[in-house]
Amino acid sequence: MLNNLVAQALAAAGVPVAKQPVGLVRQDGKRADGLMLIPFEGGRSLTCDVTVVCSTADSHIDLTMQGPGCVMEMAVSRKETKYATLRTHYDFQPIAVETLGPINESATSFLYDLGRQISLVSGEEREPQFLFQRISVAIQRFNMVLLHDGCFVFRPPGLLPAQDLIFFINFSFLGNKPTEVKK
Repeated sequence: MLNNLVAQALAAAGVPVAKQPVGLVRQDGKRADGLMLIPFEGGRSLTCDVTVVCSTADSHIDLTMQGPGCVMEMAVSRKETKYATLRTHYDFQPIAVETLGPINESATSFLYDLGRQISLVSGEEREPQFLFQRISVAIQRFNMVLLHDGCFVFRPPGLLPAQDLIFFINFSFLGNKPTEVKK
């Protein structure tokens, strides 16, 4: 979803982009998430890779305890190492987002500049804020799915599976806790 948001933002700014470009293959066969089809800075095209990390995962608890953004910075350094061979011909922009909100500093700057470029095309001055809001909503939706899949949800008789999430949210806001029904 975030890959699509970045690609749509680039297209809205008038920058042609290829998602999962075929020509950008690393030694292990993996590809970056996107490539600008026109030169970005210094005559080199920009390639980017988006990752979302969960700072509350068991494997990241030690980093999370060190401070906010530590898990995200670890993800950025892994991406930079992973795509180091591409840096000889392309500029690389890692975009790392934690499920609790922080975005890495270079990506924040890149996304803000991208929002300003969209503003030039659309005439709407608030485009940078709109772009960050769309990213925030995407992360919140992802978190909602994780919450739903990770919790037991009481389903009253006759409630369709697609209505589980709506029932869970409404039920939990009433201060009640879902409980298992004994048959």
